[in-house]
Amino acid sequence: MDMALDHSSQVTDDALLALYAAGDPLAASELTARLAPRLLSFANRMLRDLAEAEDVVQDTMLRLWKMAPDWVPGAAKLSTWTFRVASNLCTDRLRKKRGVGLDDIAEPVSETPGVEAQLMQDERATALDAALQTLPDRQRQAVVLRHIEGLSNPDIAEILEISTEAVESLTARGKRALAATLASRKEELGL
Repeated sequence: MDMALDHSSQVTDDALLALYAAGDPLAASELTARLAPRLLSFANRMLRDLAEAEDVVQDTMLRLWKMAPDWVPGAAKLSTWTFRVASNLCTDRLRKKRGVGLDDIAEPVSETPGVEAQLMQDERATALDAALQTLPDRQRQAVVLRHIEGLSNPDIAEILEISTEAVESLTARGKRALAATLASRKEELGL
């Protein structure tokens, strides 16, 4: 298969994976550039630890590369498959952390510089992240995938291996819980 990656935005994820499976390293680079940023954002919001989130993304991509030769185009969306893998890896890491005391967990590191113009936005993001951590894992996964990552309910259902109705229920309950948690800070956060 000889596809030019000059117009890589026009090449499908399935085609890039097939190119990688055939030995094209540029295809791996392009596919990683497409998938990794959203996976990192998701994993970082779930784990609140950038190093752990980076490990999840790396593990997810390694699993993708290992199964590339066996990938069946059209059987599933590649982005959905990678989010499912990342979600499962995050869940595993969260379960392992359950026995760790709060003082033993590293504070999250801000990726943005402390610019005055960003203070309110940073404070809102911090409040949202803290509120997200109060949600049960499944609700947090559903809310982050839907409202932060922008995935559709059917895609989330496939990732979490639940029904679309269950996704709707999880996101609705999660949104209500977030609203209740943030209600006392509404004026302070300018909401």
